Amino acid sequence: MKKLLIVFFVGIGLLAPWIGAIGDEQKPAASGSTFVIGLSPERNIFRQVERYTPLTDYLSAKCGLDVKPKAFTQYKDIIDGFARPGLDGAFLGSFACALAHRKFGAEPVARVEGLDGSSLHHGLLFVRQDSGIKTAKDMKGKRLAFVDSQTVAGYLLPLVYLRSHGIKNYKAFFGETYFAGTHEDVIYDVLEGKADIGAVKSSVYHELADQDSRIQWKLKILSRSPDVPETTFVLRRDLVPSVRTSIGDALLTMHDDPKGREVLKVFGARKFVAASNEEYQPVIDYARQLGINLKKYDFPREQ
Repeated sequence: MKKLLIVFFVGIGLLAPWIGAIGDEQKPAASGSTFVIGLSPERNIFRQVERYTPLTDYLSAKCGLDVKPKAFTQYKDIIDGFARPGLDGAFLGSFACALAHRKFGAEPVARVEGLDGSSLHHGLLFVRQDSGIKTAKDMKGKRLAFVDSQTVAGYLLPLVYLRSHGIKNYKAFFGETYFAGTHEDVIYDVLEGKADIGAVKSSVYHELADQDSRIQWKLKILSRSPDVPETTFVLRRDLVPSVRTSIGDALLTMHDDPKGREVLKVFGARKFVAASNEEYQPVIDYARQLGINLKKYDFPREQ
């Protein structure tokens, strides 16, 4: 009997972390505990972590949490992360933000305001200067690189553009279409000849063009979309108000703090501005034009 009791209590001790995780599913991270923020694959994941680490370090110091960035290689994985414990917040593009809210109740808190003073971006369709492509008709039989099926600039907006030019079955129209995974990859795929046409968000395109002069003189922008909200920070719905307020206030006021301004400069932004669900209605409207039900969206993948 004594041996059985020992085995029983040892077993309970081993299970305790799992029991705690289940019981804490609807609770916020306590002061000093790990708070995980997901990073969408806008750019190379190593550069994403490098860019966001000073920001998460700043939030750690301001909020009394151990804030850690976690880079994701697929948008689907970061959105699905809100369905279970382990992901507390994330920086998402506007379509991914709308999806995370509709599917799992994630709430937008703040979005990035760039150095140019804008907290919006638009989609770009671009080609190489020597491609001979000037119109939508010229794209027939060519290779088109999307970013990911959870991005507005890298998927939704180019589909809207194609439909406006009478192209409803894009797979039959193009010689090849594929998802490159990041906006950065799309840009370099077109630049290096792997794809003929690319679709990306303007902020990443112009940022890379400032760093790589080849983008400026070897690529040509064919079309730009209407504006949509810039990268947005969202929080899982089951955080208690005190944690939500602490994180949100730290982001929204960091431009008033000398240390915060230093971090923002490295991050490449002027400040964060408050975000609300209503601002993502244009994204939802684009999805409806394409017959997409956000709650049932099945994350299509190109082969």
